[in-house]
Amino acid sequence: MTASEVFSVERDGHVATLWLDNPDRRNAMGPPFWADLPKVMEELSDDDEVRAVVIAAKGPHFTVGLDLKTMGGAVAGGAVDGVEAATSQAARAARFYKDVHRLQRSITAVADCPKPVIAAVHGWCIGGGVDLITAADIRLCSADAQFSVRETRIAIVADLGTLQRLPRVINKGHVAELAFTGKDITADRAREIGLVNDVLPDAESLWKAAHAMAAEIAANSPLTVQGTKQVLRASEDRTVQEGLDYVAVWNAGFLQSNDLFEALTAFLEKRPPDFTGT
Repeated sequence: MTASEVFSVERDGHVATLWLDNPDRRNAMGPPFWADLPKVMEELSDDDEVRAVVIAAKGPHFTVGLDLKTMGGAVAGGAVDGVEAATSQAARAARFYKDVHRLQRSITAVADCPKPVIAAVHGWCIGGGVDLITAADIRLCSADAQFSVRETRIAIVADLGTLQRLPRVINKGHVAELAFTGKDITADRAREIGLVNDVLPDAESLWKAAHAMAAEIAANSPLTVQGTKQVLRASEDRTVQEGLDYVAVWNAGFLQSNDLFEALTAFLEKRPPDFTGT
């Protein structure tokens, strides 16, 4: 697994937990975060032993978002790591555009993971943290969690995925309220508007619940779980009939698996199935 200053990975059976592991900086998203996240997600995506991923955080907070101390120059379009700003406005804009796309790809690596991804949030989840969790499939949080689409409060239009993915999670009115005001919302409010599936009493119970859900997912056929994720994603931008056609083609190609035979055999033998993903 990729060595990282800000991430660590734990495996338990077919569940991998990707820890945001920079608690001294409250898991602020600095250069190592953006460089390492797509590498780690690619490795987890390609590992056939991993069937579900939990993203959680060490320390008192999930993440306080973009690390303005190390990324402020990039955000403002100025010098980065001692490199002087480009001489023309056009050149600075072109470089900024390229840098934003690089950061976007880091978050998109989470959304593109073929395995289900569960975000387990405790403490603060600010700005870029919301970008991250909206790229996950399922969100859980602890009672102390607080969420904020903070960008308007620091004069930024959120550009790493929140404005594109959050409307697929909660309704447009709630999106507008959060994005325009930059307000903080509690765990209970997040559950009320559908941002999270459930609220757990504390961080320990949150991590246990997220792992239990991931293990429940991992006990199913990985072929069909990943197929279900792909069909759900493909259906988002299709009509109902187009989605039905898509899943018909999918099952025509993938239904006849060893896992299907195992499921039928286990049912007849009245035992839990042992899926291999073949």
